[in-house]
Amino acid sequence: MKSKINNFIRKKNQKKIICLTAYSKNIAKILDKHCDLVLVGDSLENVLYGMKNTHKLSLETIIKHAKSVRLGIKKSLLVVDMPKDTYKTPRQAKKNAKLILEKTGCDAIKIENTNKNLDIIKFLTKSKINVMGHVGYTPQFKKKFKVEGQNKKDQQKLLNQSKQIEKAGAFSIVLECVSKEASKKITKNLKIPTIGIGSSSFCDGQILVTDDIIGLSGFYPKFVKKYIDLGKIIENVIKQFKRDVKLMNFPKSKNSY
Repeated sequence: MKSKINNFIRKKNQKKIICLTAYSKNIAKILDKHCDLVLVGDSLENVLYGMKNTHKLSLETIIKHAKSVRLGIKKSLLVVDMPKDTYKTPRQAKKNAKLILEKTGCDAIKIENTNKNLDIIKFLTKSKINVMGHVGYTPQFKKKFKVEGQNKKDQQKLLNQSKQIEKAGAFSIVLECVSKEASKKITKNLKIPTIGIGSSSFCDGQILVTDDIIGLSGFYPKFVKKYIDLGKIIENVIKQFKRDVKLMNFPKSKNSY
């Protein structure tokens, strides 16, 4: 596992790093052919379960989805989000992180920054648990969305946070909805890869929610590019099935036992 992490870190300044989310084996199998990292994100609470935020996601639910995703992953680095309230203290964080690792076989966990949980990252990394950091807009802890790092003071604050997370032992860090200027400074000053979401091309890599880019989620903020409207394609297939059944074109004898 350590060699996989080291190989991931070495991608910094070598090539752009490709990351996407997955919540099931079938999607994971497709992503694994093209991604460096696959994230089982707590975004599944919004995307799959229709909740307004990620705050009520249980450890059991994300483990269930991560176990499915693991079945589809052969080469990509597999990272699992730690749900809100599962890492309030170092001991709780270690217990729950170990549970995720043991149950899912993932390579690392991801923790959102609160400016107060550096001790947790240090504790986990000293316990040989791989941690991915997360700064900027952190959905588990911030009620209102806003772009982070829009002035020099805030840019320096984000840079300091990122450096502290790196020093605490994180192998990579997500920059969510961080300004171009801040993203550039952070990426330039860190030895570990930065993975951006809504944070410009200056990051070492990019991550998006897969359901967003294929047109299934209905969520299209500025930082998302929708490559295809899979929802319309699926609807057309359902319409064809409906018509075939009504016209008795399905099932044919070849579809029957």
